[in-house]
Amino acid sequence: MSIRAAKPEDAAAIASIWNGMIAGSLFTFTNQLKTEAEIRALIEARPRAVWLAEADGQGGLAGFVTYGTFRNGPGYAATVEHSIVLAEGARRSGTGRRLMERAMAEAAQQGMHVMVAGISAVNSGAVAFHSALGFVEAGRLREVGRKNDQWLDLILMQKTLTSD
Repeated sequence: MSIRAAKPEDAAAIASIWNGMIAGSLFTFTNQLKTEAEIRALIEARPRAVWLAEADGQGGLAGFVTYGTFRNGPGYAATVEHSIVLAEGARRSGTGRRLMERAMAEAAQQGMHVMVAGISAVNSGAVAFHSALGFVEAGRLREVGRKNDQWLDLILMQKTLTSD
């Protein structure tokens, strides 16, 4: 497994696994599929904040992680929110941990103090995963998301990256 920075030409592979998660789960509250153009723009806007994992010897995309602004305003400048998506076959393989370790290290190196995860409450695996990485639950927002005619809760988790 190799971890590397995403390049614009990775957009199609990223779209494939991201859109699979969007269409096939309640783990994200959107129904709008990502276009390759949107993903290319994301990669170009965040050159040091989109990482992907490739399955060695197979060349396929195992997953990706990205992070960006948590909230607008200077008071939040050192806080980021991340998204991580893994291909079906890459779950519970250590891929997610390696991606997150890379993203957290890179964010800390960039001066970020806290990383936030917004997790659909139906995604108990993601809550356990983030807990294992040292994230703690910071709050639960009831029925703030809606998808497939169902109200969904959002769990906010956070991890302090630096001691400053």
